[in-house]
Amino acid sequence: MIADRYHVHNLEIVSPHFESSEPSYIREFKVRLDRAHSRLVNVPVDYDELWEKPALSAPDSKEREKAISLYAKWIDIAHEMGARSVRCDPGIINLADPSATIDSYKTLVSRGHAKDIRVIVENHGTASQHPEVLVEILKASGAGALPDFGNFPNEETRERGLRLMFPLAVTVCHAKLNPDRFDFARCVEMSKAANFQGVYSIEAGGRGDPYEAVQQVVDALLQNL
Repeated sequence: MIADRYHVHNLEIVSPHFESSEPSYIREFKVRLDRAHSRLVNVPVDYDELWEKPALSAPDSKEREKAISLYAKWIDIAHEMGARSVRCDPGIINLADPSATIDSYKTLVSRGHAKDIRVIVENHGTASQHPEVLVEILKASGAGALPDFGNFPNEETRERGLRLMFPLAVTVCHAKLNPDRFDFARCVEMSKAANFQGVYSIEAGGRGDPYEAVQQVVDALLQNL
């Protein structure tokens, strides 16, 4: 449907939307993607139990190891699916000392490297308020960025954050429309200024007709790219 209706063939599928992680399901999913002349680019890995918890940033090593193991599973699945990256959230970062977060990402980046999968990080949750610290973590660990147009708390932070993150963006960014909160064209302009070569992943929905909401983002991208 996505390929036929929108002429979009690069897909980003969030981990909870996979019906199963069994190898037989993954193989069948890949076959269906191939039939639609499409491919999976990125898997954003979402776990309710890790959302806005210390997780990868926890001072307790056992808590960090548990989070790492949950994310590592999806590195393996992404590799089997032929994807290029997985998105792994940092948890609640210790802003004064992000070394635990850096160490966690180094472990994930190393595992991803062995599978030809990039580990990327989105401006999600409280981390979106501190783009300088987030980018410091990415540079120190070797992880890439996943800039989201809309996740910043205000315009000033968005301007700083996108300017910092786009040079580190390697596979996807999240393009969404919310004209009451931010200027879509300005976000695209900053991506182009940073020579972003990845996929603009359409994030839409939540109100009104979801099919029309997707089309609006497609149209906005075609206008501005």
